[in-house]
Amino acid sequence: MNNMHKDVVIVGAGISGIGAAYNLQKSCKTKSFTIIEGRSDLGGTWDLFKYPGVRSDSDMHTLGFRFKPWINDKSIADGPSILNYLNETTDEFNIREKILFNHKVKSANWISAESKWELEVHDDNNSINKFTCNFLFMCGGYYSYDKPHQPQFDGQESFNGKILHPQFWDESLDYANKNIVVIGSGATAVTLVPALAKTAKHVVMLQRSPSYVIAAPEADAINLKLKKFLPLKLAYFITRWKNILLTYVMFYFARSYPERVKTRLIDLVKDELGDKYDVEKHFTPRYKPWDQRMCLVPDGDLFESIKKGTASVVTDHIDKFNEDGILLKSGEDLKADIIITATGIELNVLADIAITIDGKRVEPHNHLSYKGMMLGGVPNLAFSFGYVNASWTLRADLTAEYVCRLINQMDKESVSVCMPQEDPSAEAEDDYIDFTSGYVQRALDRLPQQGKKAPWRNYQNYLLDIFYVRIWKLKDSTLRFYNPK
Repeated sequence: MNNMHKDVVIVGAGISGIGAAYNLQKSCKTKSFTIIEGRSDLGGTWDLFKYPGVRSDSDMHTLGFRFKPWINDKSIADGPSILNYLNETTDEFNIREKILFNHKVKSANWISAESKWELEVHDDNNSINKFTCNFLFMCGGYYSYDKPHQPQFDGQESFNGKILHPQFWDESLDYANKNIVVIGSGATAVTLVPALAKTAKHVVMLQRSPSYVIAAPEADAINLKLKKFLPLKLAYFITRWKNILLTYVMFYFARSYPERVKTRLIDLVKDELGDKYDVEKHFTPRYKPWDQRMCLVPDGDLFESIKKGTASVVTDHIDKFNEDGILLKSGEDLKADIIITATGIELNVLADIAITIDGKRVEPHNHLSYKGMMLGGVPNLAFSFGYVNASWTLRADLTAEYVCRLINQMDKESVSVCMPQEDPSAEAEDDYIDFTSGYVQRALDRLPQQGKKAPWRNYQNYLLDIFYVRIWKLKDSTLRFYNPK
C-alpha cells in the first residue's frame, strides 16, 4: 500500500483536468498537485471514443482552451485532432509528469478534525493506495466510461450479425459493403451515419423521433481570413468571442421565440434535402429548440449522404430484432449485417466516487449546487461540469480559475476549510440542468438541485458566469472560510 499527500488532487485527465492543472500551475505556484486518471492515457472522451467520424459538436475555438489557441483550419474537428491538441497542451505546459495513469479513485472521505480528504485509489495491479489532499477537484467528466446506456431489445440474441455500441467500438470491424442500421438520432448517430456511408453498402439511421440537425461549415471562414493578417493568438481570441456571442444570441432567441426558430431550422433542412423529402416526418422534432442539444453536421455531410442514396432515415419504433435485422412496429423489416446502438450515455455524478464526510455518505441530489461547481455543506471540493448549451471548456476554464481563487483565499486568511453553507432560504426549485435529453432525465435523481436565487442557480450562461465566477468578489454570505475547532 502506497501513501501520498498533495495539496490538491485532480480526478481525471481529460479537458477539465488538463485545464485545472494549467490554472493551478499558473495561479497557485506553491501548491503540490497530482492528476489521478483511471485509464492508460489522457484525453477522456477523445481517447475513449474510436468510432468512425468521431468529432466535436462544438467549434474548437470555444472547445479549445482559453490559454492555448486552436490553430488548425478545421473549426469542427475530428477526434484524433482534438486528442493531439490535448497531448500538445499537456506537453507544452509540463502537465504529463503530474498525471498518475491507471489509477482509479474509488472513495473519498473528508476528515473534519484534520481538514483533509482521504482517498482510496486502486491501480491496475489491484493494489489499494491511500492518498490525502487538502482540496479535491473532480474533473472526471459527466458520464460513465464503463457503462453506456444500452437498452435490451426483444429478440436481439437471434440476430445473426454483429451488434455494438459506439462507446466500445471494435476498430477491427470490417463494414465495407455491409448493410448497417444505426439506432439513434443524437450527436453520435448523425456523426456515424455519413462516416460509415462512405464505404458501407447502405446505412439507415433508425430513430423513434427526430432531433434538430444543423449544417455548419467545417472551417470557420472568418477565422481563416483573420489568420492571414493577424497573429494566431489574436485571431483565435476574436473568433472565440465571435462564436461565444453568436451561440448566446442563438440560444436566447430559441428560448424567447421557439416557434419562429423552429420554423427557421426546419426550413434550413428543407433547403438541404429539397421539397420532395419528408422533412416533417424525419427532421421535425416534437420538442422546442434547445430543450435538447442541437446536432451539428459539418458541411452538411449527413444531408449529402442522404441525397447520394448511401444513407437514409427511418422514423419508427422497434418491434423486435430477428435473424436478418429489425422488425418495426409499422411492419417494415430492416435488413442489416451490422446494428449499431447509438442509444446514448449514462450520466454519472462525481465520477461515481463514493463521497463521505466523516464516514457519512454524501448524496449530491440532497444538496444545492453552489455556482454550479460546489455542493452546499461539502468542504474543499469542487466539480467541473460544462455547459449543455455551449462548449464544455468555457465552463471548465471558469471553474478551474475559481478553484484557484478559493485556494489562494484560504492561504490569505490562514484557514484550512472553505465550504458553501446550506441556505434554507434558497429553496430547491429546479433540476441542476434544464434539459429534456434522455441522458439528463435518467439521472435527475442523482444530480444536485439548484435554488431559486444566486449563488445557488446554475445559469448555463457564460456571460453571466464570467461576472459571478471570474469578476465578482469571492466572499459572500454563503461561502464560509474557517479552521476546525
